[in-house]
Amino acid sequence: MKSITVFCGSSFGSDDIYREQAFLLGQTLAKQNIQLIYGGADVGLMGTIADGALSEKGKVIGVLPHFLQSKEIAHKQLTELILVETMHERKTKMNDLCDGVIVLPGGYGTLEEFFEMITWAQLGLHKKPVAIFNINGFYDDLIKMVQTMVDKGFLKQINRDMLLIGDTTDELLEKMRNYQAPTVGKWISKEEI
Repeated sequence: MKSITVFCGSSFGSDDIYREQAFLLGQTLAKQNIQLIYGGADVGLMGTIADGALSEKGKVIGVLPHFLQSKEIAHKQLTELILVETMHERKTKMNDLCDGVIVLPGGYGTLEEFFEMITWAQLGLHKKPVAIFNINGFYDDLIKMVQTMVDKGFLKQINRDMLLIGDTTDELLEKMRNYQAPTVGKWISKEEI
């Protein structure tokens, strides 16, 4: 993998571990010569992961809608800042630039970005690994909900297994390197329930 998109919060969260692990992930990507693609902001975990990568001389590309740049939240030290018109265009560009996706803790926007990327993978629009960095169990309840989707017949187990989950940076990156996209469709027939 040469380039990874990271989706994460524009806030720091209530526990220092989120900030510490975001910074460490940024450093690790840079040390492994993996380019960071992220939302381009200098706030919250977004700014932290960029700072982590930049602290190790990593290449960091931000993708930011114009309307957010006007709020003066753009990171000033990025390798490159790409300005786009809409949030959807931002996700599309971030997907185009990467070989895989990692999701850190965040709010509504982070979840929306994550679900769009995993849905695109499920539909076969890309074959990239999509991973949750489950820092301090942040995504435990979401992971349970995804299993409920399987148990209740709304998601195939093979599509559930597309979602990579790790508690450490090294574990996550190893799973991403070994990922093989499924070759079956997403639709579930009555016979499969």
